[in-house]
Order: sequence, then C-alpha cells, then structure tokens
Amino acid sequence: MQTQALHIRHLGRQDYESVWHAMQAYTDNRDSESNDELWIVEHSPVFTQGQAGKSEHILNPGDIPVIQVDRGGQVTYHGPGQLVVYPLIDIKRGKLGVRQLVNNIEQSIVDMLAMYDVNAYAKADAPGVYVDERKVASLGLRIRKGCSFHGLALNVDMDLAPFQRINPCGYAGLEMVQCKALGGPQTVNDAGDKLIQTLSKVLGYQELVHHQGLAE
Repeated sequence: MQTQALHIRHLGRQDYESVWHAMQAYTDNRDSESNDELWIVEHSPVFTQGQAGKSEHILNPGDIPVIQVDRGGQVTYHGPGQLVVYPLIDIKRGKLGVRQLVNNIEQSIVDMLAMYDVNAYAKADAPGVYVDERKVASLGLRIRKGCSFHGLALNVDMDLAPFQRINPCGYAGLEMVQCKALGGPQTVNDAGDKLIQTLSKVLGYQELVHHQGLAE
C-alpha cells in the first residue's frame, strides 16, 4: 500500500519532445523523497517508435513526424483527442514489480471503462487494453533507477486515420477503436478524471494533489 500522496500534473496540449525530455529529467534527478506523479497530457500529432522498434512497421508517415524514443514497444501514434497518462512512480520504494505496474495500469483502464458498461480486457501477450479485439489503449514504459516513466495512451475522441499509416504496436492490420464510439467517456477531460480515480485506487494512493503545468 502506498503511503505517499500521488501528485497529478495537468499539462493540457503539449508537443511530445518537450514532455518526454521533462520526464527524463524528472526521473534522472529524483531521489528517495521525490513525489510520485501522474502527468496528464494531449500531444500534437506524432508517431513514436520504441527503442527496439522495427522500421518496417512505419508504413507511410507522410507529414507526421516520427520520433525514436526510449520506451519499450513498437510504433504508436499520439494526437489531439487522445488521453496520454505518464506515471512517474518510484516502483522500488512502492515495492511494485514492473509486470505488476503494467497489470495495474491495464486494470485501471478496464475499471474506468466498466463505469460506462464497456467490457474491456487486457491480453497477456500484447500489452494494452482491447474491446472486441480492437485496441482502445496502448502501453509502453521505461524503468530507470527503479522508477517508471512513459505510460499509456487512451483513444477518446480523435482522428484514428493516422493509425493506418503504421502497424500499431507492431501488429499489421490491428484495428483501433476509441471511447466515444464505444459509449465510454466522450471527452479527454472526462476520461482523465475517471482514469485518475481508478489508477490511483489500484496503485493504492490515499491522497491526490493536483497541479497545473510542469514544475518550475
């Protein structure tokens, strides 16, 4: 059970690279007393390729930039109307294994969608969350110094067409779906509010502290 508060940073819409580098800096500079944080953000259109990602999964990026990043997994797409949540958590301090963290994140999305009577599920062999074999949320993490960064992307109310320019998460022909079409949360803000509730609960935090923007 976590005893510290979970600090929530609401970042609004941000370009990908500045948030990525801020995550790296926070992780590199944190110590045993640093806050565990959730960063809530929407990104401008971008494809991100995991550190072991294969270039053949990027089919036709067109005018959308492709950024090679330091998380696990293959290529995915971020864009407006997608909720992105980055858990910056000291998993060593919280006595949390990497697999358990992944399971907890997936379970929090399943629990959130269950509030809307959407039957979602995770798969042991393909990280993320699915509804009727269509993917509604993607997941990619990095652990450094016993702490997590990167995180999850939940499709809420977005243009899904760019996913057709890639093999999402390395799976050719994988169909993506979004909350709005499923009868789930209709806006990124609503999805974020609900997911903060379920994620903080499964991770065992007793207190939430909200902030606007990145720390100065």
